[in-house]
Amino acid sequence: MASRPLDDRTVTTLVAEATAAPSMHNAQPWRFRYRSAEHLVLLRADPDRAMPHSDPDNRALLIGCGAALFNLRVAAAYADLVADVTLLPERGDPLLLAAVQLSAPLPHRPADTELARLHPAVRQRHTSRHPFAEKDIPEDVRAALRDAAAREGAVLLFPGAWHAETVLDLVRDAESRDVLDPGGNEDVLRWTRLGTEADTAVDGIPDYAFGARKQDGRAPVRDFAGRRAVADRGTTAFEDVPHLALLSTRGEGPADWLRAGQALERVLLEATLAGLATSLTSHPLEEPELRLLARDPVSGTGQVHMVLRLGYGPPGPATPRRSVKDVLEIT
Repeated sequence: MASRPLDDRTVTTLVAEATAAPSMHNAQPWRFRYRSAEHLVLLRADPDRAMPHSDPDNRALLIGCGAALFNLRVAAAYADLVADVTLLPERGDPLLLAAVQLSAPLPHRPADTELARLHPAVRQRHTSRHPFAEKDIPEDVRAALRDAAAREGAVLLFPGAWHAETVLDLVRDAESRDVLDPGGNEDVLRWTRLGTEADTAVDGIPDYAFGARKQDGRAPVRDFAGRRAVADRGTTAFEDVPHLALLSTRGEGPADWLRAGQALERVLLEATLAGLATSLTSHPLEEPELRLLARDPVSGTGQVHMVLRLGYGPPGPATPRRSVKDVLEIT
């Protein structure tokens, strides 16, 4: 852990690491403002990067911003800073998602060493749309991931066989819905980058991150190419028994979505440090009715926000990020 002065350069580094977070279709729907005199970082939603068709209530947008907020906390702890977070600090400003007060550590309030421990995974974590090995995840690793979610006020559930089949059915239903809905791929088309556009992209999902087309297997991997041709993209078999995990919170609303995003990123960073490859899908959860069907059939409670696919396999490539100067304002 390095101790650094709280200057503009340090804040720029913190925000750069915050923006390594995952977001729906890599839209990166966040903006930051740093008030130097107050040592205060403000996180705002960027409505220009919303997805009105796939995410009409901005649930996924806030989950992505929550993930960025968690990375900011990790980066602050690694820089030997204390970060006090207030979610939704102004009722009259729904785009203002969080205020983060940064301060130097004190003997009775040290920087969070558990967060700092996760720092190496911030840049290592990438979504992998490759096949994973048919290999079980050890129970101690599962327990660590469940604990990571719980630390952020969420629940990570590894569904049993019957429940997992239900989730996979929901994925297939979502894919069929897209075929029947003329506007179903509107957001995908907007946020995918093919050919030469992928080489210069600063956001969205470039074609080199699509992974191979699924020849067989039941892993829930969304095909972002659709019917479009992608050069040098082959087909391959994916795992028949994918390891799924469901992330949920007790409530449903903006604060819960921000907590879910922080929990999601904490789980992903822990998984990365444990040597796991990860991918995400909220495709079967875009309709509120389907989210109810994804719940734990035993408890029947909670709001499922993300389906995680975990396993042992090749890491995914790094996807593009906007320059910090485009997302950070210092005043």
